[in-house]
Amino acid sequence: MNLTETPEIVTWPETHYVFLEKIGPFQNTASAAWGALHKSVPAISEHNKITGYTSLYKVGPKIYRAGVSLAAAPQQLPEGLAYEKFKGGKYMKFVLTGSYSNLPQASGRVFQIVAEKKIQLRDDYCIENYANDPRVTPEDKLVTEILLPAI
Repeated sequence: MNLTETPEIVTWPETHYVFLEKIGPFQNTASAAWGALHKSVPAISEHNKITGYTSLYKVGPKIYRAGVSLAAAPQQLPEGLAYEKFKGGKYMKFVLTGSYSNLPQASGRVFQIVAEKKIQLRDDYCIENYANDPRVTPEDKLVTEILLPAI
């Protein structure tokens, strides 16, 4: 697994975020949320400019959001999607290069590093930012930024 183990401190910008939320174990909810969201992408794109694909999640309450960032506040969203202006903030960024199938293991390792180093996190959403397009990027070159909310 190709994962950076020393985090970089970054500031995530305020983001117009349209998402589908599921609650429950991520191994059950994540793929279902993404499957439903991807079906809505053409309708979202009709009236909005998508600038990225991102999941936001909270481990404790098992909240998982599959979503897209937009260039501006959304217009005419499909039914069943929610919108929020995500405030962003300071994050510790780890980078996984390779298949999305490595994400559970990579995220586990990231949380292990945080625990080992006794790093405090603030109560906010963790972020997975999918930095390149899986439709045109070879699987071994996919880049996922795993961001944890830093104090």
